[in-house]
Amino acid sequence: MPLFTGVGVALVTLFREDGALDAPATADLAAQLAGLGVRCVLVAGTTGEAAALTAEERDALVGAVRAALPAEVPVLAGTGAPTGRQAAALTGRAFAAGADAVLALSPPGVPDPRPYYAAVAEAAPGPLLAYHFPGASAPGIPVDLLPDLPVSGLKDSSGDAGRLLHECDVLAGDLYTGAASLVGLCGAIGAAGALVAAANVAPELCVAALGGDADAQVRLAAVDRGASADFPAGYKRAAAARFGTSVVTRVGA
Repeated sequence: MPLFTGVGVALVTLFREDGALDAPATADLAAQLAGLGVRCVLVAGTTGEAAALTAEERDALVGAVRAALPAEVPVLAGTGAPTGRQAAALTGRAFAAGADAVLALSPPGVPDPRPYYAAVAEAAPGPLLAYHFPGASAPGIPVDLLPDLPVSGLKDSSGDAGRLLHECDVLAGDLYTGAASLVGLCGAIGAAGALVAAANVAPELCVAALGGDADAQVRLAAVDRGASADFPAGYKRAAAARFGTSVVTRVGA
């Protein structure tokens, strides 16, 4: 069984005016999005400003979000790091804090991440998803190595439609796109779903696009273009316009 099918959100992390973590507000936003059709919540991912969070703050986020969501909505924690040792430590903490699964971004500057994922998998008592996002951590994961990774699935945020189709051919596990522009394609090819930042702003459009609504896909892509232009602040401003949440960021501050 997939970790989830449908639309997941790469959740923003909310901060108070002084820059302190606001875990309760972040958890409240997660609960609102679940009520609007989101079927998985990723905390401490790229959109969640993971690099600006302490290990203790990650624990607090996972615990608060898990407590705020229905049991059937899994909490996925970002645990990628520059080394397998670091990622394994974050993975152990995430599960201990209540995560249902973890998502590990491939390490920077590593053309063959198989040893890295082996180390993370050893520390993971539950599902582990690999994360291909060369824009954040180059070079990413070569498609031909995917069958060798000890993972249950993959999130691909490259935005490369051809690669997504190739992955659908070679990956035995769950496939999710992290690109809002490819949500409709994921639905068309029978992929497990999408894990996108745009679901912070327009979860209903994401659900409709995944279900094959072409107009919703066009409108979703437009929403995402606007929100992603100033990352991650643009997503926070867009979410604040709809949900009244904080616009404070740590990245770039």
